[in-house]
Amino acid sequence: MHAHPELSFQEYETSQFIKDRLDQIGISWQSMADTGVVAIIKGEKASDRVVALRADIDALAITETNKVDYISKNEGVMHACGHDGHTSSLLGTAAILQEIKHKFGGTVKLIFQPGEEKIPGGASLMIKDGVLKNPVPAAIVAQHVLPALDCGKVDIRKGRVMAAADEIHVTVRGKGGHAAAPHQTTDPVMIAAYILVALQQVVSRMANPNLPTVLSFGKVIANGLTNIIPDEVYLGGTFRSYDENWRREAHERMKEMAEGIADSMGGSCDFTIVGGYPFLNNEENLTGRITSIAKDYLGDGNVVELEPFMYGEDFAYYSQVINGCFYFLGTGNKEKGIVSTLHTSTFDIDEDAFALSTGLMAYIAIRELGN
Repeated sequence: MHAHPELSFQEYETSQFIKDRLDQIGISWQSMADTGVVAIIKGEKASDRVVALRADIDALAITETNKVDYISKNEGVMHACGHDGHTSSLLGTAAILQEIKHKFGGTVKLIFQPGEEKIPGGASLMIKDGVLKNPVPAAIVAQHVLPALDCGKVDIRKGRVMAAADEIHVTVRGKGGHAAAPHQTTDPVMIAAYILVALQQVVSRMANPNLPTVLSFGKVIANGLTNIIPDEVYLGGTFRSYDENWRREAHERMKEMAEGIADSMGGSCDFTIVGGYPFLNNEENLTGRITSIAKDYLGDGNVVELEPFMYGEDFAYYSQVINGCFYFLGTGNKEKGIVSTLHTSTFDIDEDAFALSTGLMAYIAIRELGN
């Protein structure tokens, strides 16, 4: 999986790999949302209860720099967020459940979902295609690798776990010209610089300090030269929050501020916000049960509760429709040098985590089915 990553909504070989593995295990499946795969395991004892388990399957546009024999063979594409680990774990869980299906009652729905890393998110497309119907799950559970947490531990918390995440696209227009004659130009680079700095006031001065808020810009394109001021500058960023009212208000304030600055400096600004995933909420009762189940399986000391993250996650769409629980699987190991964070070119996981990730999710499914 790690050596053959594919970008969001392009996971054709990955999808086929999953189908082949399910065939080998003896589990029926169907395609959904083009590259998504949904499979069903029915326990042989009587029960109508249904539980869904979800893994995402897509990778990121990052060039891997790890020195390992399983390094990505697809240049410029890398499983730098651990979705290969999520998929591998769910396949392992599927094998366990299929082997012992004569011992439990109820139905487990396995969801291998494309496009988590790209708006509108594969979860929203899977839901539109009916992934939460026929049969309807009473709950849905997912796990995500976390290198900041030691292998052997999991992080589970009730309530808000991941932030709402929006994309920001800004085009600042001016009048380019020779860098030696700036008075003959309307410099969009300077306008963009003022906008970048000013917008941070949305976080530092406008946001309630009790409401976590993040505004970051990771892409700035001017395409001028050392002696050429360009006609326009592009800015790309992300806005993250945990409150829907503040989210809408911040959108308006950022747009007004950017357009006002550009206008006051003689330029113009196209400010576009692409609404992303909602915040992810772990249903209290379900999460309480899963916390107890995890402690039963791993021991109290290996189940922790970390602070909420400002990452975005399209699992949030599922949690808006049915009860959901999204927990983090420890995959870090300082002694092995596995310390790189998510979305980096050196990201890796301690594969010992698979012994925990497969069994724990199978145990959660069986217990949630009432067995």
